[in-house]
Amino acid sequence: MKILVLNGSPRPNGNTKQMIDAFAKRAEQSGHHVDIVNVCKKNIHGCLACEYCHTKGRGACIQKDDMQEVYGLLKEAEMLVIASPIYYHGISGQLKCTIDRFYSAAYPVRPAKLKKVAMILCSSDADMYKGAAFSYEGDFLDYLGLQDMGVITVAGGVNRKKLQEAETLGRNLK
Repeated sequence: MKILVLNGSPRPNGNTKQMIDAFAKRAEQSGHHVDIVNVCKKNIHGCLACEYCHTKGRGACIQKDDMQEVYGLLKEAEMLVIASPIYYHGISGQLKCTIDRFYSAAYPVRPAKLKKVAMILCSSDADMYKGAAFSYEGDFLDYLGLQDMGVITVAGGVNRKKLQEAETLGRNLK
C-alpha cells in the first residue's frame, strides 16, 4: 500500500516526528511504501477560494507552489496519515493550509486510490484534541468516506508505550 504522511510539525526531532518515524519504520517493514512530506518546510500557501480548480482548472489549483508535490503523492496514495502537534486546539497552521488545498484534489470526489486515513496528534495536555478530532471525523471519515485506521494521541511527551502504538498501527496495516 502507498501511504502519504503529512507531517505538520516544525520541530525536526519533536514528538510528532518520533511518532511518524515509529509508524513509518514498521509500515515499511510490512511491505508498504511510505512518503513523508514535512509541510512546514514547504512553500504551501492557503487556499484562495478563487474556484479556478472547479472551473477553468478542471481540478488543478491555480497556485503553483510546493503543493504540487503533495497533489502528485495524494493521487497515488491509498492511505493518508495526518500528523501534527496541537496548536490552539487544532492542527498546525502549516498543515491546515495543506489540507485546505485538498479542495481542488478531493472535491467533489476523493482521489480514486485513497481509501484509508489515520491521525497522530501530540500535545502537552490530554484535553486538547477536540478541534482536530472534529476535522478528522467531519472531513476525512464523513465527507471523504475514508476508512478510519485510528487516532493516536500523545499527551506530555513520547514514551515507549506510545511509540509501540504507532509501530503496531504500521505493522498491522492490510
